[in-house]
Amino acid sequence: MTLLDFARGPAMEVAIAVFVLGVLWRLASLLLLPRTREKSVARPGAPSAAVGAMRGFLRHMWPAGPYVRTSLFVTLNGYVFHLGLAIVALGFAQHILFIKGLIGLSWPNLPTQAITVAAVLTLAALIAALVRRISNPVTRLLSTFNDYLSWFLTTLPVITGLIAVGHFWEPYELLLALHMLSVAALLIWFPFGKLMHAFLVFLTRSETGIFYSRRGVEI
Repeated sequence: MTLLDFARGPAMEVAIAVFVLGVLWRLASLLLLPRTREKSVARPGAPSAAVGAMRGFLRHMWPAGPYVRTSLFVTLNGYVFHLGLAIVALGFAQHILFIKGLIGLSWPNLPTQAITVAAVLTLAALIAALVRRISNPVTRLLSTFNDYLSWFLTTLPVITGLIAVGHFWEPYELLLALHMLSVAALLIWFPFGKLMHAFLVFLTRSETGIFYSRRGVEI
């Protein structure tokens, strides 16, 4: 078995299984926690839980007025690499073929040039995020191994993907194997690190929105 066979065979299969089971376990462990019954009376005219959840989620898509200036770079840079990662993962033709083989779904791909631009911008934004984390005394103090490993495992597939697509190194089969192994490592770590916020953010922000709207807090 070659390294490429291992990467797209056993390694990817194990990684996907760990990812799916890990995400389900994290979500179930949160949703099945005992909950205290809400005993407070909702304010008159309080919106429904669904509306409150939506407001809470949308409200946190942009920083509050007094904090826009100080948080603008972090917010915009975060949107760049989050959207960039989504474009690269879901718009590249080879990725779509992989997803089709996995779950049977497919959609039109974006031009390779557009994917390359998105990947370069994503990499630049990820590097900028790391530089800020290290250079800012507060974020540097609050950062843990979890933060740095999550950053590394998110950035590595972008770098290896760019190298593989650009054929900057030979043999190509080795580049592709390294790229797939980096994706496998990302999938395995995903449920257990801070990357899990990609799923938990919908629950936490919605819960906050419901809590505040029931009590009449402006959000």
